[in-house]
Amino acid sequence: MKPDFYEVLGVKKGASKDEIKSAYRQMAMKNHPDRNKAPDAEEKFKEINEAYEVLSNDQKKTAYDQYGHAAFDPNSGAGGFGGHTYTQQNGPFNYTWQSGAGGQGADFDFGGFSNPFDIFEQFFGSSNFGGGQRARQIPTYKIQVSFLDAANGAEKEVEIEGKRRKIKIPGGVSDGQRIRFNEFMLYIDVLPDKIFQRDGNDVYVNVEISFSEAALGTDVEVPTLGEKLKVRVKPGTQPNTLIRLRGQGIRDVNGYGQGDMYIRLTVTIPTKLTAKQKELIKSLGL
Repeated sequence: MKPDFYEVLGVKKGASKDEIKSAYRQMAMKNHPDRNKAPDAEEKFKEINEAYEVLSNDQKKTAYDQYGHAAFDPNSGAGGFGGHTYTQQNGPFNYTWQSGAGGQGADFDFGGFSNPFDIFEQFFGSSNFGGGQRARQIPTYKIQVSFLDAANGAEKEVEIEGKRRKIKIPGGVSDGQRIRFNEFMLYIDVLPDKIFQRDGNDVYVNVEISFSEAALGTDVEVPTLGEKLKVRVKPGTQPNTLIRLRGQGIRDVNGYGQGDMYIRLTVTIPTKLTAKQKELIKSLGL
């Protein structure tokens, strides 16, 4: 039987995306066949990459949590998705993997699995751990982009190898991600934003409201990744209430859906009150 993907990465079932990413980083480097010469390193490396490919993707993870490995088995009857089987020589190593055909009414591709070396390079970039003979090492450059450019995508003009080039940053790229171009690799450094915070493909933003607005209700204008929106705050709203805007988050860089935006309402309590204000609050029993 195939091992449990959570056990492969050494994480609990409720692990966050950051915990899954951190676990993959450690396990993949430890078990890369160019570094680990144990007899089972090749198979372990493949399992680690399969586990990360599924658990780092919301739709695949949901399917796996519901059906287990049967979610990716076209013969299981549990919604598995068929595809084609490929074999590739990676230096001295032969790897077989499946490329899913998608289907059965889904608007995304559930599986099978990608070439494990491709997943590794997308995460770490071109390095000395690529099979040695597999491909020549290409130079890696770093580019800083704003939070909104990373979320929405942007076209940038950069100087690479002495030449001015226009490159497209795909929407949904995350901090530390590497993008492979023909002659070079680009390391993405996403600058922190004063308004937005990212968790996977979800976006969080804090909006302040007054004590009276929280008690009586109001309409507030909130920033999004596009135009501002007006959101209704219900009477009696408690501090740190989250309002979910479905589909207003970051579009997955690989095309697997779109995250949500969460508005966290922080209630401002006045620190100085007039005598009359104090009396009014006391009379309300608040």
